[in-house]
Amino acid sequence: MYLGAPFAFFALQAWPRFRRMSSVAGLTIITIALTVSSFSTTVWHLILTQGVLYAIGGSLLYSPAILYLDEWFIKRKGFAFGVMWAGTGCSGIVIPFIMSWGLQAYGFRTILRAWAVTLVILSSPLIYYVKPRIPYSHTSASTRRRTSFEFLKTPTFWILQLGNIIEGLGFFIPGIYLPSYARSLGLSSLSGSLTIALFNSTSVLGQVGLGILIDRMHVTSVILISTIGATLSIFLFWGLSMSLPLLCIFALLYGIFGGGFTSTYTGVIKEVQRKTPSAETGTIFGLLAAGRGIGAVCSGPLSEALLGKQPWKGMAALGYGTGYGGLIVFTGVTALCGGLSFVGRRAKVI
Repeated sequence: MYLGAPFAFFALQAWPRFRRMSSVAGLTIITIALTVSSFSTTVWHLILTQGVLYAIGGSLLYSPAILYLDEWFIKRKGFAFGVMWAGTGCSGIVIPFIMSWGLQAYGFRTILRAWAVTLVILSSPLIYYVKPRIPYSHTSASTRRRTSFEFLKTPTFWILQLGNIIEGLGFFIPGIYLPSYARSLGLSSLSGSLTIALFNSTSVLGQVGLGILIDRMHVTSVILISTIGATLSIFLFWGLSMSLPLLCIFALLYGIFGGGFTSTYTGVIKEVQRKTPSAETGTIFGLLAAGRGIGAVCSGPLSEALLGKQPWKGMAALGYGTGYGGLIVFTGVTALCGGLSFVGRRAKVI
């Protein structure tokens, strides 16, 4: 979904008349993807349906909402986007437990089909309300809009994008490895699920809170707040945690500061457009999403390599000596480098 975002946003920015149709097509595709994946018998079936087809549908469904939200809100745009992204955190609190229960009780085939039906029932009525603030005229909607890429020549975009990519390299690691880390400490699988639920719940606060700050402060200052909070939570609380309470504190703090990072995107877009007024929201957002996608894709093999070598196991203290020390340090360093834009502003590059 991340890597396909530039293509979806470019198409819908150029041909706005297809935006509402895109939402319907996207929901249809993800429903088909989930249903077909329930008949899977090999891993490549799941990769094709849930990995590729679902991502295409999700991108088509997601992109119009971003573009329309940008039209509806001006002064409190950061807050509006923060609330929207907080929906991800809200669903992340409940859905993992529902899925865990459903998979154990009914198996993956039944739960995938039930989830496909649930998505249609919950999402179909809402698509009607996902629409432009001012209806497009037939002439303007049918005419292809030219997209400007002048902002790609500015250091402002590239410094902000570089921080976004580096932050993305480590951002997804705690969400993947917290349950297994909890089990390595002798904690139950429920404890691992609890840490993920705590992370998702405080991500809601982080996304809304940083979204509000974006409306009031320079984007690099908000990124700095996110960077300091996320970095300290990783090195202090994950790195020192050998018990559930410290691990829960880490999940809570990392959710607030790290989980809210995407709320800075509206500030990034505003800053880029300030330097290059011809830059369009959808184009910038699509490239930012792709940058995060690079981090998401690369973090998988990188984290596996770090965990496989198990550096400092039995040699370092506390969490750093559990075999996860390399992951902890890598996540902390990438979080710290996510604040690169603040340095760029102080150097008067931004």
